[in-house]
Amino acid sequence: MHAEVMMSTHPQVHGDIDKPLIRCIEACMDCAQVCLSCADACLAEDMVAELRQCIRLDLDCANLCSTVAKLMSRRTGSNDVILKHLVDVCAEACGICADECQKHANRHEHCRVCAETCTECMRACRAASAEVLLPRQ
Repeated sequence: MHAEVMMSTHPQVHGDIDKPLIRCIEACMDCAQVCLSCADACLAEDMVAELRQCIRLDLDCANLCSTVAKLMSRRTGSNDVILKHLVDVCAEACGICADECQKHANRHEHCRVCAETCTECMRACRAASAEVLLPRQ
């Protein structure tokens, strides 16, 4: 990933990089890709009807993670209050998706990988929210 290199070149950042912010961006990008792949793999399973909720949560999580990563990558100006809300929602979505995927992890390796990735992303989002972003007002 090039998030840290790119962010360090931003004129308003002046090389002062927040590691939790970078970790969150990278975790969100990774999670978005894994959730999309998991949803696609679920669609290919014979028991697709039983995986309907998993697919839905994978897609919701992928969309949120992608959006959060994009918004966190913007350093010109600020919108920290809204960003904090979105990062907190993303952490919640990742936790819900991880729980759902974990239900299927013993039968589907893609769900196991997705559950682990969502849990990592949830932790990265929580760390960024707590350490970098402004408290809710």
